[in-house]
Amino acid sequence: MSTITEILARARGRDAALPYAGAVTPAEAYALLSADSGVKLIDVRTNAERDWVGRVAIAEAQHGAVQWSTYPGGVPNPQFVQQLEAVAKKDQVLLFLCRSGVRSRHAAKLATEHGYTQCYDILEGFEGDKDAAGHRKLVGGWCQAGLPWLGA
Repeated sequence: MSTITEILARARGRDAALPYAGAVTPAEAYALLSADSGVKLIDVRTNAERDWVGRVAIAEAQHGAVQWSTYPGGVPNPQFVQQLEAVAKKDQVLLFLCRSGVRSRHAAKLATEHGYTQCYDILEGFEGDKDAAGHRKLVGGWCQAGLPWLGA
């Protein structure tokens, strides 16, 4: 198992041009969460996605739910930064998660722009990409990696 320092160094080294600290694989995210109770996962999916599709199974204190867009309608959440402030500290290691790794990148960027210094995107997201038949949870992502989750 890699140390926290090694995982974060790898995450920062994946792409020096990222507008946030770095990017971690789902397995690296879980290793960070397991190794340090101060690390927090910020799930930016909608409440409906967490309720109907599933959610990560980690310690409640390490989980923050802040919708990037609202349900229904998919309208950008105008309270995103304020809601993030309620669940995370500016110097805390924050791991942003969405369905497939797109919204989480935007969230990590916006958080960084608002003074959060250790924002990491979780590559592949919770469900990963669609397979040839259009199904998720089979190609990449938290679920496909066999990491703990609850739900549908």
